[in-house]
Amino acid sequence: MRNLSLLLLACAALLTSCIVPPPVGRPGLPQPSGPGQAPPRVLIEHALPKSVPDRKGWVNDIADAFLQLKIEPTREHICAVVAITEQESSFRVDPAVPHLGATAWHEIDARAEHAHIPKVIVHQVLEIKSSTGQSYAERIDGARTEKQLSDIFEDFTGSVPLGRSLFASWNPIRTRGPMQVNVAFADKFVEARPYPYPVKTSVDEELFTRRGSLYFGIAHLLAYPAPYDSYLYRFADYNAGQYSSRNAAFQDAVNAASKTQLVTDGALLPHGDSTDTPGDTELAVRGLSDRLNLSDAAIHSALEEARTEKFEATLLYKRVFVLAERTTGHRPPAAMIPSIRLQGPKIERKLTTDWYAHRVNDRFERCLNQQPP
Repeated sequence: MRNLSLLLLACAALLTSCIVPPPVGRPGLPQPSGPGQAPPRVLIEHALPKSVPDRKGWVNDIADAFLQLKIEPTREHICAVVAITEQESSFRVDPAVPHLGATAWHEIDARAEHAHIPKVIVHQVLEIKSSTGQSYAERIDGARTEKQLSDIFEDFTGSVPLGRSLFASWNPIRTRGPMQVNVAFADKFVEARPYPYPVKTSVDEELFTRRGSLYFGIAHLLAYPAPYDSYLYRFADYNAGQYSSRNAAFQDAVNAASKTQLVTDGALLPHGDSTDTPGDTELAVRGLSDRLNLSDAAIHSALEEARTEKFEATLLYKRVFVLAERTTGHRPPAAMIPSIRLQGPKIERKLTTDWYAHRVNDRFERCLNQQPP
């Protein structure tokens, strides 16, 4: 019995890797349109693709999200939201993922191999009957949407002693709903700004709803000031993380000032923000410490602001750009699309953040180029 419990716990960990999110103008926000602009709901209705079902529901949820977030519902903002939603889900609330069952098994088997657990044992454990009467293996085979696979995980962890406390944050479905919002972003956002709608089970589950995904998706896309002169960089940030385009430009400036060849991926600190081992960006900046007149501690402290607006106000940020301009003779760009190859079991082609940002931007431009209502 003890061995079975251990296998159940191991399998719960394996299930967590079933789906990995791909790795996904101040304008910050553009000026409101002129006094002749149509009412927000009219603009939203006009911007939605003709094929979208339940148009009234989409219009209401998008309009209310702008209202709750206190973001001006300009044509530009609305078209940006429509472009992201169309790219992420084609306006399907719980979109089907092709070959999801096979993808899940591939990830489970790969994880088992990495953990040196025989695949046959893992598969045997997943033959246990679940609360529906089907085995977990049968339900994985039949899963067609992310919500279904997430429910399988929740059921599985609920059947394991202490499963909820041990694996509550390990759900493999980390991006959810029609705007494919990352769970980690939503959890962090509600710490600063309470979710304005009734919650049936949890905020994480709300992301599977149209209303919840749109609320957090619009927040992720627009509710932060950024030094961009084009929405293209916001679209890149939506895929790679807020301020990634600004941070990639900072890495490019470091390269210009130091003659290094950093990958301009927008990640200024290693994942987990570990202070034990400096990452490549921090090491390259430390190599400039004498010219920047900054200590290693001051450099690290500034890099810790990489996911906030405050980073632009640090001496590190300002001095690196000044040094890069002196070195090259021209002003470095304030934003550039991060160089990221998108990876994950749902991605079957060679895609990048650059591809994603331009694909969304094309949709955005088509939306804006429509005759105004």
